Amino acid sequence: MANESIRRRLAAILAADVVGYSRLMERDEKSTHTLLMGRWKEVLEPLVALHQGRVFKRTGDGVLVEFGSAVNAVECAAALQQAMAAANRDIPEDQSIVLRVGVNLGDVMVEDSDLYGDGVNVAARIEALAEPGGVALSDGIHEYVHGRTGLDFIDSGYHEVKNIERPVHIWTWSPNNRTSVPIKTAAESPPQLPRKPSIAVLPFDNMSGDPEQGYFADGITEDIITDLSKVSGLFVIARNSSFAYKGKTPDIRKVSRELGVRYVLEGSVRRAADRIRINAQMIDGTTGGHLWAERYDRGLEDIFAVQDEVTRTIVNALRVKLTTGEEERREGRGKVDPEAYDLLVRSRQTMLQLTAVSSSEARAMLERVIEIDPGLAAAYARLSIIAFAEYANQWNGATPENLEQALQLAHNAIDADDTEPQGHISLALVLSWMRRLDEAEAAAERALALDPNLADAYTGLGNIREFQGRYEDAVALYTRAQRLDPQFDLSLHFLGRALLSLGRFDEAEIAFTRRLTLAPRSDMTRFYLACLYGRIGRHEEARRYWRETREVNPNFSVDHLKRALPYRDPDLLDRLVDGLREVGVSI
Repeated sequence: MANESIRRRLAAILAADVVGYSRLMERDEKSTHTLLMGRWKEVLEPLVALHQGRVFKRTGDGVLVEFGSAVNAVECAAALQQAMAAANRDIPEDQSIVLRVGVNLGDVMVEDSDLYGDGVNVAARIEALAEPGGVALSDGIHEYVHGRTGLDFIDSGYHEVKNIERPVHIWTWSPNNRTSVPIKTAAESPPQLPRKPSIAVLPFDNMSGDPEQGYFADGITEDIITDLSKVSGLFVIARNSSFAYKGKTPDIRKVSRELGVRYVLEGSVRRAADRIRINAQMIDGTTGGHLWAERYDRGLEDIFAVQDEVTRTIVNALRVKLTTGEEERREGRGKVDPEAYDLLVRSRQTMLQLTAVSSSEARAMLERVIEIDPGLAAAYARLSIIAFAEYANQWNGATPENLEQALQLAHNAIDADDTEPQGHISLALVLSWMRRLDEAEAAAERALALDPNLADAYTGLGNIREFQGRYEDAVALYTRAQRLDPQFDLSLHFLGRALLSLGRFDEAEIAFTRRLTLAPRSDMTRFYLACLYGRIGRHEEARRYWRETREVNPNFSVDHLKRALPYRDPDLLDRLVDGLREVGVSI
């Protein structure tokens, strides 16, 4: 290829491929080929022409199409899937031609009538991430067409794809999906199994003979969850939801149904002085059958190596391939000082108490961890969260300087280990409250690139998008966080808040009322419900929930809320509170 023959341009590329084509051809080669050629001619080609595109390559069971307009490309992709679904209605399911479609906006190289380069390659890679009958978009094209097509795409996170060095952030759509669905309890609507291998890690039993060592078994469990969640090829339920089963002996098949995962890991931890023994077994939750069991017996200083072994055993058993980046991030994990690790685990359990006293105790533990090992990024990240929480809750004499301290500690965490997601989450949180939303957005996106199963990161990025006024995007992110962590009540509160701002009152009411079943003492959720009922004319309920808000928190202040929440739209809360004023509430 002579250099002078190569031209470059920006183009929107649509890649489409037939699902299960080899199986269809094996069943009936002639009929499948005839039907597919008919679909290309009768469905694809007219839609491409209508949307001013050009088919530049056919690959047997797939096509590549170029568009000069990103909006045209996305609208054509959706119209194609809708038309294919209609064409399949009168055909037996096992003979239907079903497509996956990916769309990317990128730089392409042009030679004669063919196109090459990164723009084409990414489109082809993300096509495989779409649902059968659905569409996957790269983040770049989603950003460009958002609000211009009338289509609602779901944030489906970051993915490592073959031969593409950086993780790809994708958004997905299918003809039967909305950005969010009505929220129901697990008993009413069990989650569907993800396409990826999916797993929940139940709290490991403490077998040390000392009930006070329970925190250590919990810490091991949490670290294994964190380790697994960094594997992009897995879907991993978050800690809050796994720990809802603590102290219980649930039917594993019931856990599988309630959390929407296929596999469940359970085990036990025995600690004696500076040695640990971990027993773990993995169960197929759809059948109850045991897949493997393993024992790990090591010195406590090798705990990171043990966690790595557990993760690798699971990854190998489920035939998940670690990406190059994931392999590299594991190579730097060495030994840890037993006292530092013990304090790190204790601090996490103490922080979860969410009080001024527990905050002070956890701070002392983490400061000692840093004295022992200044290179543990997690210690700085947690200290940053504590400094922030003390400011937000006005604990322990906190002042605005706490925010500056939290910012510095988040940077310290990142300096110690840029691959530790919690450092980036801490940074995003602090920057949000400093109203530096664009910087906060970049930090949250970096956390998701490092840990695509991190529910906290989806929640954090959802907060940022909501404060920016991008409420539809926030709803998608909160919905994703809720799927990864069904028992995390705050994501329901945030989801309701974003839906309320969009005027989707019925869905907001469902989210808020379900949040109150999980957190019955929430003053904030009561406040937003009061605003909602005021807006829709249910005046008696509006007054009741406002009254309950003040009963739960006599110091509740709307003015403080306006000062604290960093919305770019300064009038948003005033519009919400108008509903209360209409029913005679004095704010």
